[in-house]
Amino acid sequence: MTRGSFDPGFDGLPKILPIFPLPGVLLLPGGQLPLNIFEARYLAMVRDALGGERTIGMIQPLGGEGDVGAAKIYATGCAGRISAFSETGDGRYLITLSGLIRFEVERELPLLEGYRRAVPDYNRYRDDLETDTGPFNREGFLKTLGAYLDVAGIEGDWSAIEDTDNEHLVTSLAMHCPFAAPEKQALLEAMTLPERAETLSAMMVMAIHGKQADGAHH
Repeated sequence: MTRGSFDPGFDGLPKILPIFPLPGVLLLPGGQLPLNIFEARYLAMVRDALGGERTIGMIQPLGGEGDVGAAKIYATGCAGRISAFSETGDGRYLITLSGLIRFEVERELPLLEGYRRAVPDYNRYRDDLETDTGPFNREGFLKTLGAYLDVAGIEGDWSAIEDTDNEHLVTSLAMHCPFAAPEKQALLEAMTLPERAETLSAMMVMAIHGKQADGAHH
């Protein structure tokens, strides 16, 4: 991913990470995730993050049931830096998280003001802090994307798509395509950009076949 001027280096990453379990929401290194924060515990989490290392770990609950009590979570999430925030008149925070690096949950810590915290292990994903420009079949990927957008009834901005580099294209599509939580997790855990592109292509092909099969039954 492309490093930002304010992004920490590997040794500057937080040793304790507030975690935000949200089903079906994916943050990837280099991605931008806007969030609307209104629950008291997450307002506290954002306030504490803004006063400290400005970093929050996005992670999915298992089973997609939301963060009810101490819902079990996947082992892998992605840390993001608060790169923009504003306050609303009705007591919400609007923030943008910029994806930094994936992490594995080493262990959870006691709740702080109702929000969850973990000791993260970043070692497996150290390469996330470097630009990932591995080769993949862009032409084939775009062809699959075109077919997927057609069956999904989504209008694609092809001039913007063609102007977007491989890393940002794959990252933004993986984050925004409406896949289920386990599929989002598979995209998160793909080790390299080419692997993520391949996984994403396979998911789009399955979605195309699913739509076509539905159409054949009607």
